[in-house]
This record gives sequence, C-alpha cells and structure tokens, in this order.
Amino acid sequence: MRQRLEEALRAANADYTEIRVEQVDSSWVHFKGRELDSVGSAKTSGGIVRALVRGGWGYAAFNDLDGLDNRVRQACESARLVGGVEQSRLAEVSPVVDRVSVALDEDFRHVPLSEKKTVIEEYNEIILGYHDKIETSHVAYSDRFRKVWFANSEGTFIEDERPDASLVLSATARDGDNVQQGFETVAGKAGFVIARGHHQKARAAARRAVDLLSAPPVAGGKYTVVINPKLAGVFAHEAFGHLSESDFLYENDRMKEIMVLGKRLGSDKLSIVDDGSIDGLRGTQKYDDEGVPTRKNELIKDGILVGRLHSRETAAKMGEHPTGNARAVGYRYEPIVRMTNTYIDSGDTPFEDMIRDIDLGLYALDMVGGQTAMEMFTFSAAYGYMIRNGEIAELVRDVVLTGNVFETMMHIDLVGDTLVFPPAGGGCGKGGQSPLPVGLGGPHVRILDVVVGGR
Repeated sequence: MRQRLEEALRAANADYTEIRVEQVDSSWVHFKGRELDSVGSAKTSGGIVRALVRGGWGYAAFNDLDGLDNRVRQACESARLVGGVEQSRLAEVSPVVDRVSVALDEDFRHVPLSEKKTVIEEYNEIILGYHDKIETSHVAYSDRFRKVWFANSEGTFIEDERPDASLVLSATARDGDNVQQGFETVAGKAGFVIARGHHQKARAAARRAVDLLSAPPVAGGKYTVVINPKLAGVFAHEAFGHLSESDFLYENDRMKEIMVLGKRLGSDKLSIVDDGSIDGLRGTQKYDDEGVPTRKNELIKDGILVGRLHSRETAAKMGEHPTGNARAVGYRYEPIVRMTNTYIDSGDTPFEDMIRDIDLGLYALDMVGGQTAMEMFTFSAAYGYMIRNGEIAELVRDVVLTGNVFETMMHIDLVGDTLVFPPAGGGCGKGGQSPLPVGLGGPHVRILDVVVGGR
C-alpha cells in the first residue's frame, strides 16, 4: 500500500497533497421491543485525496485504488480553482513512518452474528420482563474496525488500526400519559468482550425507567448542583470544548474577543483537558487524520484559558502549534478540528464533603439531551436526587440545567478527587460528520446558583 500511495502522490501538482484510504468491517444487532429491528454486517472501502493550492483545498473521493493518480490530479485541479492569491499555510510537523496495530480480547470480527444476537437478546428480554409498566425497549450493539492508511507529500506514511464497539440498553416505561426512560451505555476500543456480562445494567435501565414514573418533577429554581462524572464530561465537551475548536474560533470575531489566552474564564478550581493519547478511550488515536501525533492539550488551567485545539491549518493561521485534533468520521470526509477525550481534571474534595454543607440542593446525573448556542447551554439530566441537610434524598425527574457557560465555570467551587471516564456510547456531531467516537469524563463537580427548570 505504501508504494502505491507514494507513486500516486508523484502525480500531485500542489503545495501539499495527502491520501487517506480506509477498509471498514462492521456489524450490528438492534432490538426494538420484541422485534429484531436490524441485524447485519458490512465491508466497505474507499479513500479521499486532499490537495492544497494557494490556500484553497481540493478533494477527490474514491472507492477503489484504480486510477488513483487521476484522483490526485483531480484534487489538485479542484484546489487550483478554489485557491486565491494567498500563500498556503500549514504548521510544520516532522514526517513520520509508523504502523499502529491493536490486539483485541475476543476480536468482534471473528464472533458469529448469531452469537452476538444471542447475547444482545438476553439483555432485551431482561428489560421487557422487568415490570408490567415497561412498554418497550431499545437494545443496540454495533462494532466497527477501521484500517486506515495515510500518506502525504511531505513523506509521512501511517498504517493505523482503529476498533470501536458500543452497546446501548434502553427501557421505556409508561403509566398513562407519563412516559419515562432509563438507559445504560458501554463503549470502547475493545473486542466483543465489552458487550458481555451486562445483565445488571439491563436491570438497572429498566428499574430506573419504572422508578422515574413515581418520581416527582424537580421544582424549578436556583440550586447548588453537584454533577456526576458523566455529566461533568458532557459539560466539558458540549458547553466548552466546541468553543475551543479553532476552526470555529478563527471565523468568529465575537468569540475571539472572549477566548483570549491568559484570560480567566472559570474559578481557580477548574481545569479542562483534551487528550487523544490516553490508552483505551474512545477518542484515542496515536495520530490524527493529518498524521499529527495526538497529545495532552490543557485548555483551562486553574481557571485560566491556556490552550485551544488545532489542525495544521488553524495552527498556522493563529501562530500556534498543531495539537493532533484534525479528525474525520470516515474516508468520505476531510479532517476538521474535533475533540478527542475531553474532561474536567480532578481536584481534592471527596464526594461526601461536597454535599455535607448543602441544606437544599440537587445531585444531577448523566444526560439525555441538550443544546448549546455560543456560550449558552441547556442540558437535560437523565435523572437526579434532591440533596437535603447534607444527604442524598429523593429521586426527581425533569431535571433541566441552563445557563451561560462562562458564568457557570466561575461558579464552580468544589471539584472531586476522583477522575472517572465513563464508557459512554454515542458520538460527537459537527459539520455533517457524525457520530465521531469521543471520550469524556471528570470527577464530581459542585456548582453554585445553577438555574434548574422544572415545575
């Protein structure tokens, strides 16, 4: 493959050219209620050529390697049509030649679909049989093994193996017009072993759906709120992380005035990190899709903005270093600035000390949905518990947290002493590319004066 890609690159007539080729093996088993909604497997392959001429990018996608040199010429011609008079600018990185391979415990590519169906069906039956108020279920397993070859005109050649597997266990309970959901997810860079042994999680999802039917809605108001590690990770990713992606930041004058390096954006208890090099997490890759090594990138340190996320192009335009955050969801797409594993770093406060002095507060867990608009956010927690007189009290539902991300970060007064990376499923969406596997996490975090919607 290396020889073939390097020969094709000789046809390039551009300031910079790269080729990314992928082979993808995938399978899935989805139940909805009693029905086996979808089951199957697929093998796909293809690639994309990307060329840069006078600041303009050209692309050519393909599904086989025949005539690859012609695809290179097409991408270069497209780039010349787009390019203007400006100079092409990419941050310099050292060329690298590397092969990244993985060893999976129970490689899912070798597990028969019939066995995958049997395992997933067991979870579905547990959920449906848990209680007569369980109306339906959604139990879904999927896996994907991407083998990626990357070569560019600067001499880089990388062969990379990227597995990903996920399991969603969701239960829906109904009592008249009252409909509630409970769910659990598991995901990671692992073999089929990641999908085994989750019978208790299936019961937990069903139990939560039923329990939420009798849980009262939280009363709206301002509370001291403690969020769990998963919700802390979602906050770091959704509310703040996207603001740190420099393709967005470079084009937004208003946010550039706010996101000034060295500016205080949060309390001195808060540190936020994006790190694509942590072993085993979903957002981990040794190299991004421009062949740049991933690394630990501190974004906020003790409340101060100290970094942002870059591709080679945004790093050059903003006079900073590339961070290994140019990622593409698949071979049909160009790499754009994306997060990897984003988290709030740990502090020094045990969970019991966080709630000890709260007379009336809220413990919010996980997330079922939300939206962000610039610095404003609204998150719906999956469920919550009232905190009364320093202790966890009754279960509550309809927990909606809203506010300004910068005001909220200033109101963080305690950060937990245990950093957790929940094995969450799903993925990130941006620029029409979804779902991109990412990791998230954090400790427990306490925030003062949070606006909570409810009744």
